[in-house]
Amino acid sequence: MLFLAVVFFVIIATLSIHYFKRKLSYWEVRGVNHEKPSFPFGNLYGIGKEQSFSELHMRLYKKFKNKAPFFGMYMFLNKMLVITDLDLLKNIFIKDFNNFTDRGLYHNKKDDPLSANVSTVDGKAWKIMRSKLSPTFTSAKMKFMFPIVQRVGDEFAEVLKGMVAQNSEIEIKELFYRFTTDIIGTCAFGIECNSLKDPEAEFRLHGKKLVDDLNSKILKIVFQQNFPSLARFLKMRFVKKECSDYFMRIVRETVHYREQNNIRMNDFMDLLIDLKNNTNGDNPEGLTMDEISAQAFIFILGGFETSASTMGFLFYELAKNQDIQDKLRSHINSVLEDHGGVISYESMKAMTYVEQVTMESLRKYPIASEIFRLTKEDYKVPDSNFVIEKGTNILIPVRSIHSDPDIYPNPEIFDPERFSIQEITKRHTQSFLGFGDGPRNCIGLRFAKMQIFVGVVSLLRNFKFTTNDNLTISKKGFILQSEGGLHLTMNAL
Repeated sequence: MLFLAVVFFVIIATLSIHYFKRKLSYWEVRGVNHEKPSFPFGNLYGIGKEQSFSELHMRLYKKFKNKAPFFGMYMFLNKMLVITDLDLLKNIFIKDFNNFTDRGLYHNKKDDPLSANVSTVDGKAWKIMRSKLSPTFTSAKMKFMFPIVQRVGDEFAEVLKGMVAQNSEIEIKELFYRFTTDIIGTCAFGIECNSLKDPEAEFRLHGKKLVDDLNSKILKIVFQQNFPSLARFLKMRFVKKECSDYFMRIVRETVHYREQNNIRMNDFMDLLIDLKNNTNGDNPEGLTMDEISAQAFIFILGGFETSASTMGFLFYELAKNQDIQDKLRSHINSVLEDHGGVISYESMKAMTYVEQVTMESLRKYPIASEIFRLTKEDYKVPDSNFVIEKGTNILIPVRSIHSDPDIYPNPEIFDPERFSIQEITKRHTQSFLGFGDGPRNCIGLRFAKMQIFVGVVSLLRNFKFTTNDNLTISKKGFILQSEGGLHLTMNAL
């Protein structure tokens, strides 16, 4: 029996070693540039501690970008192809999009309904949901929501005036989170959060728990991403149950209250309720309550987290670059003078330099530092004999591209003139990916820009910003964010 047990163990060990070697030799066999992986993490050693996910890609990008239009890497045992050539990116995003519609992101609709939203679902489910939601993010719909966002912007400025009167040095990062929380709470959930005045507001606390949980469990998320079937079998959640229960309850109560009392507020929740009730040829089934909750929830991640971080980086750069801050303030005041001093959706659209500053902030600090795609069928790379096999994960290293000196000279310098019309036309169309590109770009980009613009205008009209703080990028999480707070000195104008 002992002999048989030893023989069995040796056989299993031999087969396992052969399996692991085969999985981790995929790129070597195919002659694709890559760094030698290690078992069991592939190329992910040190992630979250020694280096961030985007720092890993930036290092490999510099090493391999001039050798081929792509390079290989491993996330655990799974192969991933990282694209460096902008023409190939254009094929993936646009020309051959039908073969790269899926993101391959983990979601678990059965055990974690909020994880199955328009950002994560794939295939037919994504196509249907995207077609239902796209009309809710038109310029006309944003114009309807603008007064809600502007009201929060005015309140933001008033709250800061009271704080500055007591202490001119402000930790601005948390305040931006509270600002975007109040906007999202109102527009996506239809509730008055009041987190600007009350940092302990329940909605804000649950949002903070959600983001902190996601940023502290990067390896868990990577595991879910690479072993989705096993993760679903283990009933693993992307959204913490406590947070999920809270947000789903808020949505149910809001929908029930509005329908019972025939209340409309011209916000995102109204649009979702319309999709739930208005069935037609294009929308035969409407949205279920779980689907409404999931789409409202993605506003939490895509709304307050990313926009707040973007504004934090943006104001840090304005505080460091006084000439740009002065030029931006002058531009804002000039546009408002042309519009009778009124902050409106129309005057906001005319603030072209605000757009340039925002784009440059997203260029230097792309919140979504990576974009993922999944190859649906074998794909022959143009002008090459290489075939990307069906099921291969694709990674687009956004931060690496945005930091490439061959695309953006002196990329460490904050320079909004990079996004003048003249400069944009000189660059490849795929050189800026702050909102992705193609049919599966960021569905909420208009809303994100709107709340960032309102925040910028509301604050620069009232305050001057300076800082002696030095920014450090966190090594945790997939979302680019600063390590710790951002301390700015604010003086009322």
